[in-house]
Amino acid sequence: MDDQPTPDPTMTRIIEAVQVGQTGDPTRARQLLTALWDEIGASGDALHRCTLAHYLADLQDTPEVELVWDERALAAATDLTDERAQQHHHTLQVRGFLPSLHLNLADVHRRLRDTARARAHLTTARSLAEHLPTDQYGDLVRAGIQHVDQALAAGSTQRLDSRPATAG
Repeated sequence: MDDQPTPDPTMTRIIEAVQVGQTGDPTRARQLLTALWDEIGASGDALHRCTLAHYLADLQDTPEVELVWDERALAAATDLTDERAQQHHHTLQVRGFLPSLHLNLADVHRRLRDTARARAHLTTARSLAEHLPTDQYGDLVRAGIQHVDQALAAGSTQRLDSRPATAG
């Protein structure tokens, strides 16, 4: 097998919209991704929903709205199978998404001052991250866990400089 993803026009559009946000136009990226969400709907392809919601969470102006998208991403991941993920890229496994999704939820609950839920999601993220490989992605998620843990311990509700949501 090669390392190239199987062509998926929706995933291509998602990636293009995310790149718009990364190059400095988060408002336009949010518009593009929201339009895609409206097209696929809340019961559409689980890979698309998970990916869209994950990135849309990062683009929100308030933690309350970010929480909605983070919860949608995790819910979509529960509907996602390895088989479907591997249709996009043969190396993807759902369990690889979960530490980052729980990390995002821990961070947003921390910013919303819901420390009990933040700690619960952080514990889950830490446990799931034990299964991540020692590579750039795994290291980024583990660093995000430490960063959110430190902010939680300090009682900080500020947005972190290195958003853990960019980990996955």
